[in-house]
Amino acid sequence: MKEIDCITLSGQIKLVPVEKLSFRPAAYAVLIRDQEIMLLRMKATGKYHLPGGGVEVGERIEDALHREVSEETGMEIQVNRLVDFQELFFYYDPSGRAYHGLHFYYLCSPITTQLIAGEQVEDDSAANPYWVKISELQPEDFQHSGKNILTICKMILMGILPHP
Repeated sequence: MKEIDCITLSGQIKLVPVEKLSFRPAAYAVLIRDQEIMLLRMKATGKYHLPGGGVEVGERIEDALHREVSEETGMEIQVNRLVDFQELFFYYDPSGRAYHGLHFYYLCSPITTQLIAGEQVEDDSAANPYWVKISELQPEDFQHSGKNILTICKMILMGILPHP
């Protein structure tokens, strides 16, 4: 039986049999405004993550991104362009499920900026949308992909990656 190394919420490695993995494409929004980035906190760990989440069967990636950002922040967005892609094998401790994740990261612009209250967030694992100063963030502040997310932010702030 083949097993795959999956990362847990605490950053540990858990071996999971391949047949126990669920395939999970997901889309995440990189929303930057005035040297700040839109983030949410993971309820289980308190670490930051981008708004976004799983793409449902039959749903277009950009439609999933609009839905997820609205559910988690209350904001409407414009999806501008794909800026990163990552493959991630992860074990979600609260449910005991393991995933083969394909994560698509899109640079987006806010159309509306009114945020919902934490208790209105339609995601069991996420709480409280925040605008966070990019300069105050470190890679380890993120649940995953912190280094890549901050690299994208720095490229935008330096003008290397055009921001709409």
